[in-house]
Amino acid sequence: MRNDPETAPIVRWIFAQRLAGHSLARIARALNDMEIDCPSAADPQRNAHRSGQAWMVTTVRSIVSNPRYTGRQVWNRQPTDHELLDPSNTGLGHRQVQRWNLPDGWVISSRPAHPALVSEADFIAIQGMRAAREGSAPERRYLLAGLLRCGLCGRRLESCWSNDRAAYRCRHGHTSANTPSLERPKNLYIREDHILAHLLALYVLLTGSAHGRRPSAPLGAEDVIAYLRAHGITLTYDPETRALRTDTPKAVKVIIDRAR
Repeated sequence: MRNDPETAPIVRWIFAQRLAGHSLARIARALNDMEIDCPSAADPQRNAHRSGQAWMVTTVRSIVSNPRYTGRQVWNRQPTDHELLDPSNTGLGHRQVQRWNLPDGWVISSRPAHPALVSEADFIAIQGMRAAREGSAPERRYLLAGLLRCGLCGRRLESCWSNDRAAYRCRHGHTSANTPSLERPKNLYIREDHILAHLLALYVLLTGSAHGRRPSAPLGAEDVIAYLRAHGITLTYDPETRALRTDTPKAVKVIIDRAR
């Protein structure tokens, strides 16, 4: 899409939308709603490995992180490697595979090699958005990451930081490139400390006992979390009933008291 007169305006629009603060998912949804061909549909020969069906969040991310659009040439961004089809039978030969390199492995030309679609200042500003978000809170910790599911749609809850506290939420497809259904339920949000306070009760229901530990080493929330992870147990939170239930055959549940 770099020098194509038909697709260049789309690239400029994507960068402008990102600079305006719109999320990658919102940009992808807008492109799909406008029925604009994604790169693999606009140029299927260069993107034979893609489906060509729709814009994806990863497609938009790839565009706004590609320094080629500043006019620079970039090498080693996605090098081609060769790997054995079957390591146990070298006679079957090799296949070509492409893997993305991290930015510190890219080789970028020192001078412009073609007309730019975005200024270097704007490109750097966009890269800084993600760097600032990822580096703003190194001390953040999510004890329940990966253990919680939404009781409304079944998706795994995503970690978030709100009011200096760890929390979890489900936006029910808000971060998807697809336009959400009008019947999409209300967004779910639960603070981590509201759940931690009830984990011991959940553990007692699961195991039938909270004993077996010395008084000097009482069972804590992190012990229960370790137990859940070791046994592959996930928890589902239902905001309507304020119930936290397990996916075990016992299907035990506790009521979360949010009035804290």
